[in-house]
Amino acid sequence: QVQLVESGGGLVQAGGSLRLSCTVSESTSRFNVMGWYRQAPGNQRELVALIYLADSTNYADSVKGRFTISRDSSKNAVYLQMNSLKPEDTAVYYCNAVLWGLHYWGQGTQVTVSS
Repeated sequence: QVQLVESGGGLVQAGGSLRLSCTVSESTSRFNVMGWYRQAPGNQRELVALIYLADSTNYADSVKGRFTISRDSSKNAVYLQMNSLKPEDTAVYYCNAVLWGLHYWGQGTQVTVSS
């Protein structure tokens, strides 16, 4: 069973930075794609960033230029560096991994950005 554990969330002022980490129970090189999603209260879960096997990336328009997704296969980890944070970035952030069409999720980590 694939397990993903997020960490690094917290409370930060607008304009600040946070780095989220996702530790995976298996090598990240096994997964076709990995990513970060977020869900704010009353909203649907939305895509934030994706990283593919060849390390190409994709970002939601709302975070382009501010967030960076990366992967360290030697540590079985995926990261999300978040800079210039805004109050509208407040949400629970979830790590996701896709393997042969199956989606695996972490438990989420809360990010709160105060104005």
